Amino acid sequence: MIRKALCGVGAVGTSMLAATAAFAQEAAEAAAEAAPAVANPGNNAWMMTATILVLLMIIPGLTLFYGGLTRSKNMLSTMTQIGATACLAMLIWVMWGFSLAFGSTPIEGFLGQFISGGSYFLAGMDPSTTAATFTDEVISEYVFVSFQMTFAAITAALILGATAERMKFSAVMAFVPIWLTIVYFPIAHMVWAGDGLLFEAGALDFAGGTVVHINAGVSGLVLAYLLGKRRGYPAEPMPPHSMTLTMVGTGLLWVGWFGFNAGSALEADGSAGLAMINTFVATAAGALTWMVIEKLSGHKGSALGFCSGVIAGLVAVTPAAGNSGPFGAILLGILSSIICYFAVAKIKAKFGYDDSLDAFGIHGVGGIVGAIGTGVVYQPFLGGPGDGSTGLGAQLWIQTEGVLVTIGWAAIGTLIAGLIVKAIIGLRVTEEVEVDGLDISEHGERAYN
Repeated sequence: MIRKALCGVGAVGTSMLAATAAFAQEAAEAAAEAAPAVANPGNNAWMMTATILVLLMIIPGLTLFYGGLTRSKNMLSTMTQIGATACLAMLIWVMWGFSLAFGSTPIEGFLGQFISGGSYFLAGMDPSTTAATFTDEVISEYVFVSFQMTFAAITAALILGATAERMKFSAVMAFVPIWLTIVYFPIAHMVWAGDGLLFEAGALDFAGGTVVHINAGVSGLVLAYLLGKRRGYPAEPMPPHSMTLTMVGTGLLWVGWFGFNAGSALEADGSAGLAMINTFVATAAGALTWMVIEKLSGHKGSALGFCSGVIAGLVAVTPAAGNSGPFGAILLGILSSIICYFAVAKIKAKFGYDDSLDAFGIHGVGGIVGAIGTGVVYQPFLGGPGDGSTGLGAQLWIQTEGVLVTIGWAAIGTLIAGLIVKAIIGLRVTEEVEVDGLDISEHGERAYN
Protein backbone atom coordinates (compact mmCIF):
# COMPACT_ATOMS: atom_id res chain seq x y z
CA MET A 1 0.00 0.00 0.00
CA ILE A 2 2.72 2.43 0.95
CA ARG A 3 4.77 1.44 -2.12
CA LYS A 4 1.73 1.85 -4.36
CA ALA A 5 0.98 5.28 -2.93
CA LEU A 6 4.57 6.41 -3.44
CA CYS A 7 4.46 5.26 -7.03
CA GLY A 8 1.32 7.30 -7.51
CA VAL A 9 3.00 10.37 -6.07
CA GLY A 10 5.97 9.78 -8.35
CA ALA A 11 3.75 9.65 -11.42
CA VAL A 12 1.98 12.86 -10.42
CA GLY A 13 5.34 14.54 -9.70
CA THR A 14 6.73 13.50 -13.08
CA SER A 15 3.64 14.88 -14.80
CA MET A 16 3.94 18.17 -12.92
CA LEU A 17 7.63 18.43 -13.75
CA ALA A 18 6.92 17.84 -17.44
CA ALA A 19 4.21 20.50 -17.44
CA THR A 20 6.51 22.92 -15.64
CA ALA A 21 9.34 22.25 -18.13
CA ALA A 22 7.00 22.81 -21.08
CA PHE A 23 5.77 26.07 -19.58
CA ALA A 24 9.33 27.19 -18.92
CA GLN A 25 10.33 26.41 -22.51
CA GLU A 26 7.36 28.36 -23.91
CA ALA A 27 8.18 31.26 -21.62
CA ALA A 28 11.82 31.21 -22.72
CA GLU A 29 10.82 31.17 -26.39
CA ALA A 30 8.41 34.07 -25.85
CA ALA A 31 11.10 36.02 -24.01
CA ALA A 32 13.57 35.32 -26.79
CA GLU A 33 11.11 36.65 -29.36
CA ALA A 34 10.43 39.74 -27.28
CA ALA A 35 14.09 40.44 -26.49
CA PRO A 36 16.05 42.55 -28.97
CA ALA A 37 18.49 40.70 -31.23
CA VAL A 38 22.11 40.91 -30.12
CA ALA A 39 24.87 41.30 -32.69
CA ASN A 40 27.01 38.19 -33.14
CA PRO A 41 30.43 39.21 -31.78
CA GLY A 42 32.43 37.21 -34.33
CA ASN A 43 30.50 38.47 -37.33
CA ASN A 44 30.53 42.00 -35.95
CA ALA A 45 34.31 41.91 -35.49
CA TRP A 46 34.80 40.62 -39.04
CA MET A 47 32.55 43.31 -40.53
CA MET A 48 34.37 46.06 -38.63
CA THR A 49 37.64 44.69 -40.03
CA ALA A 50 36.19 44.46 -43.55
CA THR A 51 35.01 48.07 -43.33
CA ILE A 52 38.50 49.27 -42.42
CA LEU A 53 39.93 47.22 -45.29
CA VAL A 54 37.65 49.03 -47.75
CA LEU A 55 38.85 52.34 -46.33
CA LEU A 56 42.41 51.09 -46.97
CA MET A 57 41.40 50.68 -50.62
CA ILE A 58 40.59 54.40 -50.84
CA ILE A 59 43.28 55.95 -48.67
CA PRO A 60 46.06 55.10 -49.36
CA GLY A 61 45.28 52.44 -52.01
CA LEU A 62 43.40 54.34 -54.72
CA THR A 63 45.22 57.62 -54.04
CA LEU A 64 48.61 56.00 -54.69
CA PHE A 65 47.36 53.91 -57.61
CA TYR A 66 45.81 56.88 -59.44
CA GLY A 67 48.41 59.37 -58.23
CA GLY A 68 51.31 57.36 -59.60
CA LEU A 69 49.62 57.12 -62.99
CA THR A 70 49.39 60.90 -63.42
CA ARG A 71 52.17 63.32 -64.32
CA SER A 72 54.12 64.55 -61.31
CA LYS A 73 52.60 68.04 -61.50
CA ASN A 74 49.15 66.56 -60.81
CA MET A 75 50.04 63.97 -58.16
CA LEU A 76 48.77 65.84 -55.09
CA SER A 77 45.73 67.15 -56.92
CA THR A 78 44.65 63.62 -57.79
CA MET A 79 45.22 62.35 -54.27
CA THR A 80 43.47 65.34 -52.68
CA GLN A 81 40.43 65.02 -54.92
CA ILE A 82 40.09 61.34 -53.99
CA GLY A 83 40.49 61.96 -50.27
CA ALA A 84 38.10 64.92 -50.18
CA THR A 85 35.54 63.07 -52.30
CA ALA A 86 35.60 60.12 -49.91
CA CYS A 87 35.16 62.39 -46.88
CA LEU A 88 32.28 64.28 -48.48
CA ALA A 89 30.58 61.02 -49.47
CA MET A 90 30.81 59.73 -45.89
CA LEU A 91 29.07 62.80 -44.48
CA ILE A 92 26.36 62.72 -47.14
CA TRP A 93 25.83 59.00 -46.51
CA VAL A 94 24.93 59.49 -42.84
CA MET A 95 22.80 62.57 -43.56
CA TRP A 96 20.55 61.21 -46.32
CA GLY A 97 22.37 58.61 -48.40
CA PHE A 98 21.75 55.59 -46.19
CA SER A 99 18.11 56.58 -45.94
CA LEU A 100 17.62 56.70 -49.71
CA ALA A 101 19.43 53.41 -50.26
CA PHE A 102 18.49 51.29 -47.23
CA GLY A 103 16.17 53.43 -45.08
CA SER A 104 13.90 51.90 -42.45
CA THR A 105 10.71 53.22 -44.06
CA PRO A 106 9.78 51.44 -47.31
CA ILE A 107 8.11 53.55 -49.97
CA GLU A 108 5.05 51.89 -51.44
CA GLY A 109 4.48 51.54 -55.15
CA PHE A 110 6.66 52.27 -58.16
CA LEU A 111 8.99 54.75 -56.43
CA GLY A 112 9.87 52.19 -53.78
CA GLN A 113 11.80 50.18 -56.37
CA PHE A 114 14.34 53.01 -56.60
CA ILE A 115 14.61 54.61 -53.14
CA SER A 116 13.52 54.14 -49.53
CA GLY A 117 12.93 56.65 -46.72
CA GLY A 118 13.30 57.21 -43.00
CA SER A 119 16.57 56.96 -41.06
CA TYR A 120 17.68 60.47 -42.07
CA PHE A 121 20.75 61.44 -40.03
CA LEU A 122 20.61 57.80 -38.80
CA ALA A 123 17.49 58.59 -36.77
CA GLY A 124 16.34 55.75 -34.57
CA MET A 125 19.71 54.03 -34.38
CA ASP A 126 21.73 53.43 -31.25
CA PRO A 127 24.39 50.91 -30.17
CA SER A 128 21.72 48.25 -29.55
CA THR A 129 20.03 48.36 -32.97
CA THR A 130 20.95 45.63 -35.42
CA ALA A 131 20.86 44.83 -39.14
CA ALA A 132 20.03 41.41 -40.50
CA THR A 133 22.52 39.37 -42.51
CA PHE A 134 21.67 36.72 -45.09
CA THR A 135 20.91 34.14 -42.39
CA ASP A 136 19.30 34.54 -38.98
CA GLU A 137 22.37 36.34 -37.63
CA VAL A 138 22.54 40.10 -37.04
CA ILE A 139 25.31 42.68 -36.86
CA SER A 140 25.37 46.14 -35.36
CA GLU A 141 23.43 48.55 -37.56
CA TYR A 142 26.17 51.13 -37.14
CA VAL A 143 28.64 48.61 -38.56
CA PHE A 144 26.39 47.91 -41.56
CA VAL A 145 25.98 51.65 -42.16
CA SER A 146 29.75 52.13 -41.99
CA PHE A 147 30.46 49.22 -44.35
CA GLN A 148 28.06 50.48 -46.99
CA MET A 149 29.37 54.03 -46.46
CA THR A 150 32.82 52.98 -47.68
CA PHE A 151 31.27 51.57 -50.86
CA ALA A 152 29.63 54.92 -51.64
CA ALA A 153 32.91 56.71 -50.93
CA ILE A 154 35.09 54.57 -53.19
CA THR A 155 32.58 54.55 -56.05
CA ALA A 156 32.54 58.34 -56.20
CA ALA A 157 36.35 58.40 -55.99
CA LEU A 158 36.81 55.87 -58.80
CA ILE A 159 35.15 58.27 -61.27
CA LEU A 160 38.08 60.67 -60.85
CA GLY A 161 40.36 58.34 -62.79
CA ALA A 162 38.58 59.44 -65.96
CA THR A 163 38.77 63.16 -65.18
CA ALA A 164 42.29 63.40 -63.74
CA GLU A 165 44.55 66.36 -64.58
CA ARG A 166 41.85 68.72 -65.80
CA MET A 167 38.77 68.89 -63.53
CA LYS A 168 38.56 71.72 -60.99
CA PHE A 169 38.59 70.80 -57.32
CA SER A 170 35.53 73.00 -56.71
CA ALA A 171 33.72 71.25 -59.56
CA VAL A 172 34.48 67.85 -58.02
CA MET A 173 33.09 68.98 -54.66
CA ALA A 174 29.93 70.32 -56.33
CA PHE A 175 29.46 67.26 -58.55
CA VAL A 176 29.77 64.58 -55.86
CA PRO A 177 26.66 65.42 -53.77
CA ILE A 178 24.45 65.67 -56.86
CA TRP A 179 25.82 62.47 -58.39
CA LEU A 180 25.53 60.45 -55.20
CA THR A 181 21.93 61.54 -54.71
CA ILE A 182 20.57 60.95 -58.20
CA VAL A 183 22.84 58.11 -59.36
CA TYR A 184 24.57 56.07 -56.64
CA PHE A 185 21.89 55.89 -53.96
CA PRO A 186 19.10 54.76 -56.33
CA ILE A 187 21.32 52.16 -58.01
CA ALA A 188 22.42 50.78 -54.62
CA HIS A 189 18.76 50.50 -53.62
CA MET A 190 17.76 48.85 -56.91
CA VAL A 191 20.45 46.19 -56.64
CA TRP A 192 20.81 45.49 -52.91
CA ALA A 193 17.61 46.53 -51.10
CA GLY A 194 15.00 43.80 -50.65
CA ASP A 195 12.36 45.76 -52.54
CA GLY A 196 14.75 47.12 -55.18
CA LEU A 197 13.93 46.80 -58.88
CA LEU A 198 16.90 44.62 -59.85
CA PHE A 199 16.99 42.69 -56.57
CA GLU A 200 13.40 41.58 -57.09
CA ALA A 201 14.21 40.66 -60.69
CA GLY A 202 16.84 38.21 -59.38
CA ALA A 203 20.00 40.04 -60.49
CA LEU A 204 23.17 38.72 -58.83
CA ASP A 205 25.71 41.26 -57.62
CA PHE A 206 27.62 40.02 -54.60
CA ALA A 207 29.85 43.04 -53.95
CA GLY A 208 29.21 45.75 -56.53
CA GLY A 209 29.88 44.92 -60.17
CA THR A 210 26.95 47.11 -61.19
CA VAL A 211 26.64 49.38 -58.15
CA VAL A 212 30.33 50.27 -57.98
CA HIS A 213 32.27 49.45 -61.13
CA ILE A 214 29.87 49.84 -64.05
CA ASN A 215 28.39 52.84 -62.27
CA ALA A 216 31.76 54.56 -61.76
CA GLY A 217 33.16 53.59 -65.15
CA VAL A 218 30.19 54.82 -67.17
CA SER A 219 29.94 57.98 -65.09
CA GLY A 220 33.64 58.65 -65.65
CA LEU A 221 33.25 58.21 -69.41
CA VAL A 222 30.36 60.71 -69.53
CA LEU A 223 32.34 63.26 -67.51
CA ALA A 224 35.41 62.73 -69.73
CA TYR A 225 33.32 63.66 -72.77
CA LEU A 226 31.90 66.71 -70.97
CA LEU A 227 35.38 67.88 -69.97
CA GLY A 228 37.09 67.25 -73.29
CA LYS A 229 40.61 65.95 -73.80
CA ARG A 230 43.65 67.02 -71.82
CA ARG A 231 45.81 69.63 -73.48
CA GLY A 232 48.16 67.80 -75.86
CA TYR A 233 46.33 64.47 -75.76
CA PRO A 234 46.94 62.13 -77.54
CA ALA A 235 49.92 63.61 -79.47
CA GLU A 236 51.93 64.43 -76.35
CA PRO A 237 53.26 61.48 -74.32
CA MET A 238 51.74 61.36 -70.82
CA PRO A 239 53.34 58.34 -69.11
CA PRO A 240 52.84 57.56 -65.40
CA HIS A 241 55.32 59.52 -63.32
CA SER A 242 55.79 56.79 -60.68
CA MET A 243 55.03 53.15 -61.38
CA THR A 244 56.53 52.43 -57.96
CA LEU A 245 53.69 54.28 -56.24
CA THR A 246 51.15 52.72 -58.59
CA MET A 247 52.47 49.26 -57.72
CA VAL A 248 52.19 50.03 -54.00
CA GLY A 249 48.65 51.30 -54.55
CA THR A 250 47.79 48.14 -56.50
CA GLY A 251 48.94 45.97 -53.62
CA LEU A 252 46.91 47.98 -51.12
CA LEU A 253 43.85 47.75 -53.36
CA TRP A 254 44.19 43.96 -53.61
CA VAL A 255 44.54 43.58 -49.84
CA GLY A 256 41.62 45.92 -49.18
CA TRP A 257 39.49 44.13 -51.77
CA PHE A 258 39.18 41.15 -49.44
CA GLY A 259 37.12 43.41 -47.18
CA PHE A 260 35.18 44.55 -50.23
CA ASN A 261 34.35 41.03 -51.46
CA ALA A 262 34.50 38.73 -48.45
CA GLY A 263 32.91 41.44 -46.29
CA SER A 264 29.87 41.47 -48.57
CA ALA A 265 28.91 38.08 -47.12
CA LEU A 266 28.08 40.11 -43.96
CA GLU A 267 29.21 37.13 -41.87
CA ALA A 268 32.45 35.28 -41.15
CA ASP A 269 31.14 32.11 -42.80
CA GLY A 270 31.67 29.81 -45.76
CA SER A 271 30.35 32.38 -48.21
CA ALA A 272 33.03 34.80 -47.03
CA GLY A 273 35.61 32.05 -47.46
CA LEU A 274 34.41 31.43 -51.03
CA ALA A 275 34.65 35.15 -51.80
CA MET A 276 38.15 35.17 -50.34
CA ILE A 277 39.56 32.35 -52.48
CA ASN A 278 37.89 33.81 -55.57
CA THR A 279 39.49 37.18 -54.88
CA PHE A 280 42.88 35.47 -54.85
CA VAL A 281 42.59 33.35 -57.99
CA ALA A 282 40.64 35.69 -60.30
CA THR A 283 43.13 38.47 -59.59
CA ALA A 284 46.16 36.25 -60.17
CA ALA A 285 44.68 35.06 -63.47
CA GLY A 286 43.92 38.63 -64.56
CA ALA A 287 47.43 39.90 -63.77
CA LEU A 288 49.25 37.16 -65.68
CA THR A 289 46.83 37.24 -68.62
CA TRP A 290 47.39 40.97 -69.22
CA MET A 291 51.17 40.46 -69.31
CA VAL A 292 50.81 37.54 -71.72
CA ILE A 293 48.66 39.65 -74.04
CA GLU A 294 51.28 42.40 -73.96
CA LYS A 295 53.91 39.85 -75.01
CA LEU A 296 51.70 38.42 -77.77
CA SER A 297 51.06 41.97 -79.02
CA GLY A 298 54.79 42.54 -79.52
CA HIS A 299 55.47 44.44 -76.30
CA LYS A 300 57.25 43.60 -73.09
CA GLY A 301 55.30 42.39 -70.08
CA SER A 302 55.17 45.58 -68.03
CA ALA A 303 54.58 46.62 -64.45
CA LEU A 304 51.71 48.77 -65.70
CA GLY A 305 50.26 45.72 -67.43
CA PHE A 306 50.58 43.70 -64.24
CA CYS A 307 48.77 46.39 -62.23
CA SER A 308 46.08 46.77 -64.88
CA GLY A 309 45.51 43.01 -64.95
CA VAL A 310 45.24 42.89 -61.16
CA ILE A 311 42.50 45.53 -61.19
CA ALA A 312 40.71 43.91 -64.16
CA GLY A 313 40.57 40.60 -62.32
CA LEU A 314 39.42 42.21 -59.09
CA VAL A 315 36.68 44.17 -60.87
CA ALA A 316 35.35 41.16 -62.76
CA VAL A 317 35.19 38.90 -59.71
CA THR A 318 33.43 41.51 -57.54
CA PRO A 319 29.84 40.60 -58.56
CA ALA A 320 30.77 36.91 -58.66
CA ALA A 321 32.82 36.73 -55.44
CA GLY A 322 30.25 34.64 -53.56
CA ASN A 323 28.39 33.58 -56.70
CA SER A 324 31.10 31.49 -58.35
CA GLY A 325 33.37 28.58 -57.72
CA PRO A 326 37.15 29.13 -57.94
CA PHE A 327 37.33 27.72 -61.49
CA GLY A 328 34.66 30.14 -62.68
CA ALA A 329 36.49 33.00 -60.95
CA ILE A 330 39.69 32.14 -62.83
CA LEU A 331 37.79 32.18 -66.12
CA LEU A 332 36.34 35.60 -65.28
CA GLY A 333 39.79 36.97 -64.44
CA ILE A 334 41.20 35.77 -67.76
CA LEU A 335 38.27 36.98 -69.85
CA SER A 336 38.12 40.37 -68.15
CA SER A 337 41.83 40.98 -68.64
CA ILE A 338 41.60 40.18 -72.36
CA ILE A 339 38.58 42.41 -73.00
CA CYS A 340 39.82 45.28 -70.80
CA TYR A 341 43.18 45.22 -72.57
CA PHE A 342 41.54 45.77 -75.94
CA ALA A 343 39.22 48.40 -74.47
CA VAL A 344 42.23 50.36 -73.20
CA ALA A 345 44.62 49.74 -76.09
CA LYS A 346 42.26 49.77 -79.07
CA ILE A 347 38.74 51.03 -78.37
CA LYS A 348 39.81 54.21 -76.54
CA ALA A 349 42.05 55.21 -79.45
CA LYS A 350 39.37 54.38 -82.00
CA PHE A 351 36.71 56.56 -80.34
CA GLY A 352 39.16 59.23 -79.23
CA TYR A 353 37.89 59.86 -75.70
CA ASP A 354 40.34 60.84 -72.96
CA ASP A 355 39.68 58.48 -70.07
CA SER A 356 42.84 59.62 -68.28
CA LEU A 357 43.53 56.61 -66.06
CA ASP A 358 41.19 54.11 -67.75
CA ALA A 359 38.38 54.20 -65.22
CA PHE A 360 35.93 53.18 -67.93
CA GLY A 361 38.31 50.87 -69.77
CA ILE A 362 38.93 48.74 -66.68
CA HIS A 363 36.18 49.42 -64.13
CA GLY A 364 33.35 49.99 -66.59
CA VAL A 365 34.26 47.27 -69.09
CA GLY A 366 35.49 44.83 -66.43
CA GLY A 367 32.31 45.41 -64.44
CA ILE A 368 30.19 44.56 -67.50
CA VAL A 369 32.19 41.37 -68.12
CA GLY A 370 31.89 40.36 -64.46
CA ALA A 371 28.21 41.21 -64.08
CA ILE A 372 27.11 39.28 -67.16
CA GLY A 373 29.63 36.52 -66.57
CA THR A 374 28.24 35.97 -63.07
CA GLY A 375 25.17 34.47 -64.72
CA VAL A 376 27.41 31.76 -66.18
CA VAL A 377 29.80 31.02 -63.31
CA TYR A 378 26.88 30.87 -60.85
CA GLN A 379 25.71 27.67 -62.50
CA PRO A 380 26.52 24.38 -60.73
CA PHE A 381 28.12 22.84 -63.84
CA LEU A 382 31.01 25.30 -63.39
CA GLY A 383 31.21 24.71 -59.66
CA GLY A 384 29.05 27.71 -58.78
CA PRO A 385 26.76 27.80 -55.73
CA GLY A 386 23.55 27.98 -57.79
CA ASP A 387 21.01 25.18 -57.43
CA GLY A 388 20.06 25.18 -61.10
CA SER A 389 16.54 26.47 -60.45
CA THR A 390 17.20 29.42 -62.78
CA GLY A 391 18.48 28.29 -66.15
CA LEU A 392 21.61 29.71 -67.75
CA GLY A 393 19.74 31.64 -70.42
CA ALA A 394 17.27 33.13 -67.96
CA GLN A 395 19.99 34.23 -65.52
CA LEU A 396 22.07 35.70 -68.33
CA TRP A 397 19.11 37.80 -69.42
CA ILE A 398 18.51 38.98 -65.85
CA GLN A 399 22.19 39.94 -65.54
CA THR A 400 22.10 41.76 -68.87
CA GLU A 401 19.02 43.69 -67.79
CA GLY A 402 20.86 44.77 -64.65
CA VAL A 403 23.84 45.95 -66.71
CA LEU A 404 21.65 47.90 -69.15
CA VAL A 405 19.66 49.58 -66.38
CA THR A 406 22.88 50.57 -64.58
CA ILE A 407 24.50 51.93 -67.75
CA GLY A 408 21.43 53.97 -68.66
CA TRP A 409 20.84 55.32 -65.16
CA ALA A 410 24.51 56.20 -64.60
CA ALA A 411 24.90 57.86 -68.01
CA ILE A 412 21.78 60.00 -67.80
CA GLY A 413 22.26 60.91 -64.13
CA THR A 414 25.92 61.84 -64.63
CA LEU A 415 25.06 63.94 -67.67
CA ILE A 416 22.49 65.86 -65.62
CA ALA A 417 24.86 66.34 -62.67
CA GLY A 418 27.74 67.35 -64.92
CA LEU A 419 25.71 69.87 -66.90
CA ILE A 420 24.40 71.46 -63.69
CA VAL A 421 27.92 71.96 -62.34
CA LYS A 422 29.22 73.12 -65.71
CA ALA A 423 26.49 75.74 -65.96
CA ILE A 424 27.03 77.08 -62.43
CA ILE A 425 30.81 77.05 -61.82
CA GLY A 426 32.36 75.24 -64.78
CA LEU A 427 34.04 71.83 -64.84
CA ARG A 428 37.50 72.42 -66.22
CA VAL A 429 40.55 74.35 -65.08
CA THR A 430 41.98 77.06 -67.32
CA GLU A 431 44.68 76.27 -69.87
CA GLU A 432 47.26 78.09 -67.75
CA VAL A 433 46.39 76.00 -64.69
CA GLU A 434 46.55 72.82 -66.74
CA VAL A 435 50.00 73.72 -68.08
CA ASP A 436 51.38 74.62 -64.63
CA GLY A 437 49.78 71.58 -63.04
CA LEU A 438 46.83 71.35 -60.67
CA ASP A 439 49.06 70.72 -57.64
CA ILE A 440 50.48 74.21 -57.44
CA SER A 441 47.60 76.05 -59.10
CA GLU A 442 44.71 74.46 -57.19
CA HIS A 443 46.35 73.58 -53.90
CA GLY A 444 49.52 75.68 -53.63
CA GLU A 445 51.75 72.64 -53.11
CA ARG A 446 54.03 70.34 -55.07
CA ALA A 447 54.37 66.62 -54.62
CA TYR A 448 58.12 66.83 -55.11
CA ASN A 449 60.63 69.64 -54.44
